[in-house]
Amino acid sequence: MQDVLVIGAGPAGLSLVAALAEAGLAVQGLALNDPAQPWPNTYGIWADELEDLGLVQFLEHRWKDCVVHVNSGKLPLHREYGLLDRDRLQTHWLAQGNQHQVSWHQGKACQVEHFPTHTQITTEAGDTLTARLVVDASGHRAALVQRPEASEVAFQAAYGIVGRFSKPPTDPQQMVLMDFRDDYLSPSDRQEPPTFLYAMDLGDDVYFVEETSLAHHPAIAMGTLEQRLYQRLHHRGIEVKDIHHVEHCLFPMNLPLPDFTQRVVGFGGAASMVHPASGYMVGALLRRGPDLASAIAAALSSPQTTSAQAARQAWEALWPAERVRKHYLYLFGLENLMAFDAPQLHQFFAAFFSLPTDDWAGFLADSMTLPEVVQAMIGLFGRAPNPVRLGLMRSVFSHGHLLGRTLMS
Repeated sequence: MQDVLVIGAGPAGLSLVAALAEAGLAVQGLALNDPAQPWPNTYGIWADELEDLGLVQFLEHRWKDCVVHVNSGKLPLHREYGLLDRDRLQTHWLAQGNQHQVSWHQGKACQVEHFPTHTQITTEAGDTLTARLVVDASGHRAALVQRPEASEVAFQAAYGIVGRFSKPPTDPQQMVLMDFRDDYLSPSDRQEPPTFLYAMDLGDDVYFVEETSLAHHPAIAMGTLEQRLYQRLHHRGIEVKDIHHVEHCLFPMNLPLPDFTQRVVGFGGAASMVHPASGYMVGALLRRGPDLASAIAAALSSPQTTSAQAARQAWEALWPAERVRKHYLYLFGLENLMAFDAPQLHQFFAAFFSLPTDDWAGFLADSMTLPEVVQAMIGLFGRAPNPVRLGLMRSVFSHGHLLGRTLMS
């Protein structure tokens, strides 16, 4: 019997399989498709996050010129951004697993049965797999992880193109984190939920441009995002000449936290690890995966540890009390962003990116302590213009229960 069964072979699943194997555990994986099947989406991350983890060699592109555009002007970020080399990182994690004799099975988990010493998974095809602990890393539509029902789920949605254009959609060697300028929209269209452009120069006259909805309930339709992207480009005199790849992204920002008493442990989207206020998750996977693997290895080091005890220790390592409190504070931030109208949103981001870099960087990465996050938010309130302050104060009344969870969780 294996120590751990990991369900899922995306970035969350493969990274955790590699970390568990490196921790000396006997690991097997279960995925719907071949774990070597290429990942469909691009993954961006701040270069300093990878430098801190010793993984900077897995960046395919790096940009020193990173900017945000709002209606009041351009905001230089003075921080380096990178695009992960998906194929190289995927191959690296698969090789780590192979080196430690990780076995992969293909199928869909459809039934789980718990015993004192192990958990048994039955696939749709009727195959059974057993392990002392099961980790579900199958994404936000989790195969096995249970969570409370969500009343209103906010989604980040994006429609993107990699290709060639009649003229550059960004400055040379530039990465645009967010371009919220809405001069290309009619007055009536500006009353609709705002979207922004995420764009980067990939070299050799190839660019990636993506129209993105920060968060909205219900999700902004892909057709709307596609139309806005072409409107934006056309307004700037840019035509799409050649499409190499089309990207569709859709994921929830505010799924409820899972039930931490359950015997199946979650990781990645299955464990609600998406940053509610920014949508980032890859950095969290890279930072938190090794700690989770170490906690699981420690729990399973004793043959007397039951599966229930191992799961409890794993959940505590992944979601300690302070991280839970921060999560509710970020949810409060998300509610503010969704309540702002377009002018408030422009003013908010102008104030946010005027904070000291360590503050806005730590907020986006969820790498600060709870007191540091609170201090950064106080600093933002002090810098923000009155319309943003008024919106934040109103939100205290309408979403104060989230601040209460921050204090009491």
